[in-house]
Amino acid sequence: MARALRLIGVSAPKPRRAPLVDPRAGDVESDASSTEKRSLLSLAGGILAEVSFPKLLGAFALLVVVPAVLLGAAPLLVTMWFGTVATIPRSAGIWVTLVLVFALFALAWFGGPRLRHMVENSFWSLNALAVQPGYAALREALAHLAELIKRGASERRRSAVRATSAAIAGMLICVLGVWIARAVWPSTRWFGTLADLQSPGHLALFGLANSIVLVAGYCAVAGLVWGIADATMPQLHEIRSFRPRSAARRAWRVAHLSDIHVVGERYGFRLGSGRKGTRGNERLLNTLTRLEEVHRANPLDAILITGDLTDAGTSAEWAELLDVFDANPALADLIVALPGNHDVNIVDRANPARLDLPGSPKMRLRQVRTLSALEVIQGARVHVVTEDTGRVDTTTLTDSMRSHAAELTAFADNGSRRLSRSLERAWTTAFPMVLLPDRDDGLGIIALNSNAESHFSFTNALGLMSLDQAHALDTVFAQYPRAHWVVALHHHLVEHHRLGEGLGVRIGTTLINGNWFARRLQRIGERAVVMHGHRHIDLIGRCGTLTVVSAPSVVMGEPYFYVHTLGVDADGRLTLLEPERIQ
Repeated sequence: MARALRLIGVSAPKPRRAPLVDPRAGDVESDASSTEKRSLLSLAGGILAEVSFPKLLGAFALLVVVPAVLLGAAPLLVTMWFGTVATIPRSAGIWVTLVLVFALFALAWFGGPRLRHMVENSFWSLNALAVQPGYAALREALAHLAELIKRGASERRRSAVRATSAAIAGMLICVLGVWIARAVWPSTRWFGTLADLQSPGHLALFGLANSIVLVAGYCAVAGLVWGIADATMPQLHEIRSFRPRSAARRAWRVAHLSDIHVVGERYGFRLGSGRKGTRGNERLLNTLTRLEEVHRANPLDAILITGDLTDAGTSAEWAELLDVFDANPALADLIVALPGNHDVNIVDRANPARLDLPGSPKMRLRQVRTLSALEVIQGARVHVVTEDTGRVDTTTLTDSMRSHAAELTAFADNGSRRLSRSLERAWTTAFPMVLLPDRDDGLGIIALNSNAESHFSFTNALGLMSLDQAHALDTVFAQYPRAHWVVALHHHLVEHHRLGEGLGVRIGTTLINGNWFARRLQRIGERAVVMHGHRHIDLIGRCGTLTVVSAPSVVMGEPYFYVHTLGVDADGRLTLLEPERIQ
């Protein structure tokens, strides 16, 4: 080409010289939130230096201090009122408190969906803040130490060590809670008088002390219950051998992707990996090309994407994702997707220190983006459990969202707090999304939302399974008693235990109430397989009667995924056959 240009008298353009610092390769700013390039301690230090302390103090006051003072002051105010109309002994104050707490809890629980949702979130937030971190750290540290000492032990031995570690950790949390309650007890008061109203400062201090005793007492009980529940829970065992495909009388092929982390920039890097990971979306495009080849050679029944569709839930990232799917129409009608923590809980992609105050509409905006994209991807194919009938009927996700269309578009335009509150039900009632089986003993897919609400990027990975979704699952299972199911969520149902993984990776990645949810699913374990993502590792295991499948990330790690063959054996049980690894 250059020679031809010279012959006609036109000079060829000079090749562009690469800059000394190539912007396409990123720089240190690309690693700001990378847990692969920076340690968790380094990230925490950076966030602490940049965090907005007025916002942090405001959020702490609204979420912790005010509720604690109100909880602890409630018995003083109630006994003060009773003392004006009746004579009650001062020793009855603590019992009045307990009765009051249970009465308020029952009133809120049965007061409607919004109050029930608030109570449930508050209850599990208390566990996530006060019980789970300490308990999980103790349990994992004990198990990790025992595994290092007994390196090479059998899987049965390691399961016994895990159960013992859980029981010991629960007892230690119980002892710590009792010790704190006893230490603070002398500063408490459970009986109030009208004179206390003259010194509201003292009343608040007594209320705070009362609250500490109540929370410490709860932590003592919860830690013990948690430890016993974990110790008696069937441990997860990896499956290393599979039944031949000839053993199934009917089978389905499901490609399982997760954590595709679409970015909105051509050369963008991802939050969790920085420059240590891939840039842009080229690897995802290659994955979809391979999927088309696999589908042509041996048709797929479904493509399941278990969360973290985007890297930070921005509008640009969702637009890129929809464009990618539009460019692969042969696969579009096979995709069933669900939200991950990166889709709904990243407060600010550019600033991990930023936090939202409670009531901020920013979280709802991320939910609206997610819901709108999921409606485009699968809205006409997945069904929801309707509130009126409590059943899965002809109502699709598209039908459900149509009734909120005006509110959704108005909220996207102005971010109104009033509309944010009214759209809460649009989000919560959209899950589970159910891809119905083609016949009464066929295979269906249930897509759940396992994300706990978070106002801070550093706590964005927490998971929670709501009671409403668990009840909806029971409804679906009862409505289709002979069907088989893929139960899909983003977070780990139970902890994966692999020697050599850092404690920072092993702690806090499962559902806060995963033990409860796993036990609940055991009853349909012969008819279901659980599939999830979140930690970017592949693992196929068995937990009691339940088969659990974790997917790697095709964009953050070694580029491969699995096509799973799910078959029904002669006894009607859903069986995972030999998976096909696609490089």
